[in-house]
Amino acid sequence: MIKVDLHTHSIASRDGGIKPAQYKAVLESGQLDCIAVTDHNRIDMALELHKSLGSKIIVGEEINTTDGELIGLFLSHKVEPGQHPRQTAEAIKAQGGLVYAPHPFETVRSGLSLKKLTGIGDLVDIVETLNGRAVFQNRGTQAAGWAKSRFKPMAASSDAHGYKGLGTTYTKLSEIPTANNLLSLLYKAQLVSKRPPLHTLLHPKFNRIRKRVGKKP
Repeated sequence: MIKVDLHTHSIASRDGGIKPAQYKAVLESGQLDCIAVTDHNRIDMALELHKSLGSKIIVGEEINTTDGELIGLFLSHKVEPGQHPRQTAEAIKAQGGLVYAPHPFETVRSGLSLKKLTGIGDLVDIVETLNGRAVFQNRGTQAAGWAKSRFKPMAASSDAHGYKGLGTTYTKLSEIPTANNLLSLLYKAQLVSKRPPLHTLLHPKFNRIRKRVGKKP
């Protein structure tokens, strides 16, 4: 089985801390087989890693919309932040990407509300129902209910902002995913979620502080 994480943040994210060498090490060790790099509002690091590591890296972007966050997967160019969720989803689709709803219904981490997600339900491809950092506000059960009622495929992802957060929450697929086969693979997937080390939940905060004072993650 192929272990896939569709939601991670490299050092290119304002609060991310996973270094290129660490992505490479995780893939080479077999801890994960395929990883989406979904930095906030940028894809430069994802493109660089995809170029060096090939299909084991999915180019993604976690995009700030006017009403919460959406992720685009299998992107070729950046989707501009600050647009309405529907405009954002349409921009992802326009370049052949897939629309992934991260941590829906959460208010702490800018998930789309029930009303907003339902409003673009026709454009949503994948719903994140298990998020490795969803501890203090976990809407996974509600997200799964929404996805099942609309026959949307579901995924488990780490949302890791540091190296130690990788490999705890992921999706098992039967083969390496592509933009063409991922949705069909997800309908038969196994979602895996283990509690990550507690300190990994603080990675975003620590990374922001380090970068503010000029220290490397």
